[in-house]
Amino acid sequence: MKRQCMNRVALVGTGFVGSSYAFALMNQGIADELVLIDVNKEKAEGDVMDFNHGKVFAPKPMNIWHGDYQDCRDADLVVICAGANQKPGETRLDLVDKNINIFKTIVDSVMRSGFDGVFLVATNPVDILTYATWKFSGLPKERVIGSGTILDTARFRFLLSEYFQVAPTNVHAYIIGEHGDTELPVWSRAEIGSIPVEQILSQNDSYRKEDLENIFINVRDAAYQIIEKKGATYYGIAMGLVRITRAILHNENAILTVSAYLDGQYNEQNVYIGVPAIINRNGIREVMELKLNETEQQQFHHSVTVLKDILSRYFDEVKQ
Repeated sequence: MKRQCMNRVALVGTGFVGSSYAFALMNQGIADELVLIDVNKEKAEGDVMDFNHGKVFAPKPMNIWHGDYQDCRDADLVVICAGANQKPGETRLDLVDKNINIFKTIVDSVMRSGFDGVFLVATNPVDILTYATWKFSGLPKERVIGSGTILDTARFRFLLSEYFQVAPTNVHAYIIGEHGDTELPVWSRAEIGSIPVEQILSQNDSYRKEDLENIFINVRDAAYQIIEKKGATYYGIAMGLVRITRAILHNENAILTVSAYLDGQYNEQNVYIGVPAIINRNGIREVMELKLNETEQQQFHHSVTVLKDILSRYFDEVKQ
């Protein structure tokens, strides 16, 4: 019988992203139990030792151990960070062939344990692999979530906060679409406080549309810049994954830009893609449908089309 009093997270993949996520999770004291699963058992065991040595400084006790897929049976959340990494010069979509077979093995192994919780997918291309996880698992679409554009949105808000010289928490703006080259900023719904960005531009000559366009380019290409400089991105996405984890385990009904299944929203269907959604203990409670202008709707449809073109190579039921 599944215990109801303890929040267990099972992490599959303890590479840069996975170990950064585990470290952030421990430091924020969100879960009661964390099991690390990795094909490199010695790496996972070493991480467990390292984390346990720091538990005395953590905000709350957390039981951390190296385990296997059977430990997923009692997990409330399985977070997948395993797979091939993006190399310099590669796009996220270049990783599909490498990772989709890996995911079939992982998801099948998790489900054989009797797992009946929520999946959170971080591995790229995250929208494709979230769809694959949904198909391989057989779980309801609401209980399979991808990290989507949560990091892109965070990057967007940070750069806008620097430009307008306000705290990031006072910037309300979204990046939606593929977590990749076809993502788009929703300028028509971007606000600083409660003031639309478009209104600020029209009233203050100190701010220029060209600057905002450059901000988005830096958001879209941030991963390429970081990978070129240090080989991989992991701290930002790890923090984003912990934010989603908190929304799930604490039943927050928080609005976050995740990879969610569309079933008619935004006039699209049968695709996982980055959109604002309400997240709680059951996964995705509701997809928030922003009112896009005509240009944004066209850009979003293009992003969907690119993802569906890839998906259709692996899943016959995906139609354009």
